[in-house]
Amino acid sequence: MSAGFRAVNSLVSAYRIIASVDIDSTANSSFRENFGFSPLEEDVSELSRNPGRLEDFLKTSGRRRNKPLIMIGCAPCQGFSSHRNSSGASDSRNSLFTDFATIAARLKPEAVIAENVPELLTDRYWPYVQEARRILSEAGYHVHLAVHNMAEFGLPQERFRALMVAMRRPFRPLSGFLRRGEFRTVRQVLGDLPKVAAGERHPDDPMHFSAGHKESTIETIRAIPKDGGSRPDDVGPECLRLAKARNGKAIYEDVYGRLSWDRPAITITAYARNPASGRFVHPEQDRGLTVREAALLQGFPKDYLFAGSLDEKFRQIGNAVPPVFSGYLAMWLLGELLDALPTADEFDRGVVRPVGPSFSRMIPSLKAGHGKGAFRASSVAGSGDGVDAVTEVRA
Repeated sequence: MSAGFRAVNSLVSAYRIIASVDIDSTANSSFRENFGFSPLEEDVSELSRNPGRLEDFLKTSGRRRNKPLIMIGCAPCQGFSSHRNSSGASDSRNSLFTDFATIAARLKPEAVIAENVPELLTDRYWPYVQEARRILSEAGYHVHLAVHNMAEFGLPQERFRALMVAMRRPFRPLSGFLRRGEFRTVRQVLGDLPKVAAGERHPDDPMHFSAGHKESTIETIRAIPKDGGSRPDDVGPECLRLAKARNGKAIYEDVYGRLSWDRPAITITAYARNPASGRFVHPEQDRGLTVREAALLQGFPKDYLFAGSLDEKFRQIGNAVPPVFSGYLAMWLLGELLDALPTADEFDRGVVRPVGPSFSRMIPSLKAGHGKGAFRASSVAGSGDGVDAVTEVRA
């Protein structure tokens, strides 16, 4: 999120990243490497429960009282994810969404932005949305909630995410500028990268290396047709064949699949390093994705650096808000801060009720172009000067 907001400054001097909070020491090392200062390493829930600690933190941030303050952040998505929600609404990470709203109500920034997986809007987690919305509304904010396919904002990846935006005045909601058929592709961002073998690190880019696969994994990958091919039934782990026999049809069909050159990637996750976790194999080369390839598909700059082990690098990439998206979001926000206002009666609150038991089941229909009206609105881009931003408020 921070990288996208900072990128706007290459066009117009707009945002100062003045403070950051994260409990993850490895992510903080990456932030320090790329932004030049260290985040506060603390649990956001502690800041929410301790107003004095929050105030002390802000006193060291260099906040300018005569400038608008923007608060942006993302509670960990795993608590809400359809892939890892066995603990359900009891997952302590889920409360971070309301902790974030509580902190915003105390700080009273001009705008508040929170991103999460769309499962947040399902029946199971809707109480957290209602509570966060209540906290912000009672603090005087207009709150809009929507789901966006980030491919519509220039990301070479099909990635659906929920976005909550709250402002102290009515505003026109954000929407994308590309339609299906215009989306950026894997080839456009990876096509000019030099080749590397599995486990090999390119000498000119310390982030351009993949996992060093076992020979059995490489043999499986070699059997996958190039440019979007899927795993044939007779190759790969025996467990997949047994599962097909039990179910009467293939399951986990994207496992060991190759990306297509001329289509967007599937959603890049924290597990994108592993070909056995999805369609995360290079379109032509016989290996999984490199750190750099995953980062480019996630919309990071070509020189962005990630700290930690291979798993930690992929976790940071997969959990990130794509900077390509947040850069557009930052420009749109400047426009809304400067432009004429819609009236309170005209304000669109976006999603106001849960979307059902599961959002993931809706994605095939949305990709086919159905049901988009519930999740889309309009937007405007603009420019501005001197906005302070408190960023990356997460657990």
